[in-house]
Amino acid sequence: MDPHLLRTFVTVADRRSFSDAATELGYTQSAVSQQIAALEADLGLALLHRRPVAPTPAGERLLEHAGPLLLRHRAARADVLRAAAGPAGRLAVVASSLACTPAIVRSLSPDALGGTRVGLRTVARERVAGEVASGAAGLGLVDGIAAPSDPLRLPDVGPLSGFGIAEEELVVVLPSGHPLSHRHCLDLADLTDALWLRAPVAVPVERLRELAGGGGFRTGFGYDGEDVHTVLNLVAAGHGLVLLPASVAAEAAGAVAPGVPLSSPRVVHRVEVLYAEAAGPAAALAAQLRQPPSSTPPGTSASGS
Repeated sequence: MDPHLLRTFVTVADRRSFSDAATELGYTQSAVSQQIAALEADLGLALLHRRPVAPTPAGERLLEHAGPLLLRHRAARADVLRAAAGPAGRLAVVASSLACTPAIVRSLSPDALGGTRVGLRTVARERVAGEVASGAAGLGLVDGIAAPSDPLRLPDVGPLSGFGIAEEELVVVLPSGHPLSHRHCLDLADLTDALWLRAPVAVPVERLRELAGGGGFRTGFGYDGEDVHTVLNLVAAGHGLVLLPASVAAEAAGAVAPGVPLSSPRVVHRVEVLYAEAAGPAAALAAQLRQPPSSTPPGTSASGS
């Protein structure tokens, strides 16, 4: 399938409008209609209902494949362009919200990278690998949870190099005065009936259920932002519990109870670096950060020297 036709189909399906898709893509509405007709002729199937505009069952199935296909296409293009490009004077770095530990941030200075200037922006965890693979960023920093020394489970977006650079314990963050706040440690299986805050910056509730091997984990307030202080304030107000790295929870001394270490299952908060270039500023920074990840006490981070 022609990726240009596939991109047009995805845009029309997303916008639910041929005219809106034409405006976004910079085409005429007639050109968009012709491209959709060409894609349908190639497959021999109707992909979109016209009035109102909506995917057919075949179109819904194609949409499931379209995102990964278009991402791999962008990743291949970016890989070829990187191979042909000369040295760059600027390095774009993307990071998930909890991946930028103090030690890692110190490594982003121009002096540490031979004069290369670094631009940093935060994105959702699930977008980091795709941003690097597609060439939107030269290097990515992504966090998540895993068994000690195990790699993170990341989407397959193309050939990327990566390794762990920091690990630390996870703690359950509870409001001050909570009956469990004075425990030395907590088993996740004992918290399935508790009310949890739904927030993308914290460990997802779906992952908690998976770790506990069952259901439960009722969700209360939902917060769609990435600001950790807002999350901690919501916990302090009693809107639900969260699971966070120990160093992050330690920053909220007084607002919430001290984080209680998670004893079972044995998982840690892990940060990994991702890059696609074999040489250049991204590889240089990755080499500087590289060292076997080690468990670190709350408030500290592991990084390369």
